[in-house]
Amino acid sequence: MDTFFDDWPFFAQVALVFFLLALSGFFSMAETSMLSSNRHRLRAMANGGNAGAALAERLLKRIDSLLSVLLISNNLINTILPILVTGIALHLFGDSGFVLTVATLVVALLIIVFSEITPKVIGAAFPEKIASHVGWVILPLTFILKPLLWFINSFVSGLMKVSGLQASTENRVMSKEELRSLVLESNRFVSTHHRNILLNLFNLENILVDDVMTPRSKIEILDLARPIDEVVQQLETCYHNKLPVCDGDSERIVGILSVKKALSLLGNMELKHQDFKALLNEPYFIPSGTPVLQQMQFFQDNQQRLSLVVNEYGEVLGLVTFEDIVEELIGEFTTSFSSLSNDPRWLPDGTYLASGSSSLRDLNRLLNLDLPLDGPRTLNGLILENLEAIPDHDVSIRIAGIVMEIVQFDDQGVKTVKLYRPMQVNGKD
Repeated sequence: MDTFFDDWPFFAQVALVFFLLALSGFFSMAETSMLSSNRHRLRAMANGGNAGAALAERLLKRIDSLLSVLLISNNLINTILPILVTGIALHLFGDSGFVLTVATLVVALLIIVFSEITPKVIGAAFPEKIASHVGWVILPLTFILKPLLWFINSFVSGLMKVSGLQASTENRVMSKEELRSLVLESNRFVSTHHRNILLNLFNLENILVDDVMTPRSKIEILDLARPIDEVVQQLETCYHNKLPVCDGDSERIVGILSVKKALSLLGNMELKHQDFKALLNEPYFIPSGTPVLQQMQFFQDNQQRLSLVVNEYGEVLGLVTFEDIVEELIGEFTTSFSSLSNDPRWLPDGTYLASGSSSLRDLNRLLNLDLPLDGPRTLNGLILENLEAIPDHDVSIRIAGIVMEIVQFDDQGVKTVKLYRPMQVNGKD
């Protein structure tokens, strides 16, 4: 079997084989790196002044032309290689079926190892880095092969239309879960604290004001029905910027008082209750179950920082502030974990002493637990829901794989609970 390459010197034929193998490997690597590249990273590199990344991003916008160039080039080379290797084998070893079989196996092995697997593994390992360099070779080929590309792409488009398929020229929009996964995998580029803030932002749409509010039992209320000296003393010793105000009936909030404005009146020797009432702002009530994102938008639109959460009967369930929502995003920066122990970590013996009023969300976050959040929001509520009664003696209960030992209780509920680290419990079992 005579070929065009038979007239070439032997060393030139061998050199051509290795050159074509390298060229085929280059196109395979280019194809893998281009298709594996993260377009957002390429865009970031391009914005940082990387001309190669900008070129790669430009080529990826016409994925049909890019694939056509790479596949046409690679298949032409892989067609020439068997002919060339077979010609060399016949020239060296003579014309026989065994020689043809061996030559076919050798060229197949060479193509698989050096033109397919190895370059594609390399391309997948360093996609953006390689894509930002190979574009300079691919771009001239798109102009050289333009007539052939036009014919092939027109033919492919016609087949797709006949098949009822329509290629989208728009960039695929990332879903929320894909973006969340991207944030989770960004540990090499984003600090843990910043990554947690971004993840909290994704979770914010599933959180209600009931999850972040201060419960009714912990709200400090100013009662203007009390003597004026007691009112003044409470204002002087309180730690809050604003206080809900009632007038005899603690269940009926009549307004919100700015403590700073109220303290400015204390120099008045004839101070009366009416002076404080004149400073009251109208309270804002929001229904239980309001999403946190909706409430944040309300705070921004109305320039408010505090709202009272009420149930369907108008009873006050708690109080939520703008700071409560911000803390849900960036983490706690106040002493709102007062219901937890001073050191919110497991003790060396694998136990933790928690107050019954501790928030389940706080316990999950601080102790890396998985307590259910679809029911009660406090540890006391969770235990009473499972026991279906207020305990009258020390008992232990297992909830969500966590052993809880009731240490203190009274007629109103559980006061103190000892938690056992799940891993140690499993180890004992």
